[in-house]
Amino acid sequence: MMTKYPAEYRILRNLGYEDGIRLQRESLARVANDRARPGEVLFVEHRPVITCGRSGDGSNLLVDEAKLREEGIEFFPASRGGDVTYHGPGQWTVYPILRLDWYGRSLHRYLRLLEECVIVFLAKYGIEGGRREGLTGAWVCGGKVAAVGVAVSRWVTWHGFALNINTDTANFTTYMHPCGIHASEGSVATLAGLTGVRHDMLEVLPTLRDAMAEVLSLDFGDSAG
Repeated sequence: MMTKYPAEYRILRNLGYEDGIRLQRESLARVANDRARPGEVLFVEHRPVITCGRSGDGSNLLVDEAKLREEGIEFFPASRGGDVTYHGPGQWTVYPILRLDWYGRSLHRYLRLLEECVIVFLAKYGIEGGRREGLTGAWVCGGKVAAVGVAVSRWVTWHGFALNINTDTANFTTYMHPCGIHASEGSVATLAGLTGVRHDMLEVLPTLRDAMAEVLSLDFGDSAG
């Protein structure tokens, strides 16, 4: 019988990026300091923000921070891997705070599992997702539907992936080369664009949570936040 790892989850909407970082750090400390404690997963719908990961040097940002502020978009450097990306309404940014021990202490394996969570989620809607060689994230024929960027501290994961549900893709194309990928290399896709239906954010969440439980061998029990 496959081992199931206990995990709790919380749902947070209209959350500022700095608050998301603070909550992740608090969660990470709880999990790292108590080996008996369940993992934690934060499902977050952020206020508009562009973040730049450790691989980015700002060259893929097409406007300056003053312009972003005028547009009501915050900008933050991020401690995750990857380059620039956007978070905001219509997107679930998922932060799994999990023990990397559960996945063989292999960051490469864990990244592929996060991509698989999205691929399994898409399959529930009749959409074939996949990967692109040399690139992270989950892809469909219409482009990149989820960005992945993680960090690890004390063998506990944080950051995670951002899945576009109803996201306005202009926020990617207007302000940046998302994840350093130019338009000629691929576009940005959303679940709404792929299905032709605008989806209720809370209604898709159980499907996403179940995909994560399946792929990451998590037992969420009855937790909710």
